[in-house]
Amino acid sequence: MLYLISYDVVDDTNRTKLAKKLLNYGQRVQYSVFECQLTNEKLAQMKKDIIEYIDIEKDSLRVYKLCHKCCKKIESIGIKKGYESENGPIIV
Repeated sequence: MLYLISYDVVDDTNRTKLAKKLLNYGQRVQYSVFECQLTNEKLAQMKKDIIEYIDIEKDSLRVYKLCHKCCKKIESIGIKKGYESENGPIIV
């Protein structure tokens, strides 16, 4: 399943560490937005790996599950074209 992960993290150090962790799960499509192709197990692991970088009093992290039908409606304008799996790009 494709997930869109977006975040707003106040602390520079935590924000940098969070972004580096998210690179293990997907690809950055904007500064604070990642697209990740994840199984339920990988999603759970990702959440465990990144929670330490989120201050729930100051920060925000959102996870959007994108269904196959929704993925077909993604429009990209500019240099970032979207998630590329190991089998090549997903055409949207």
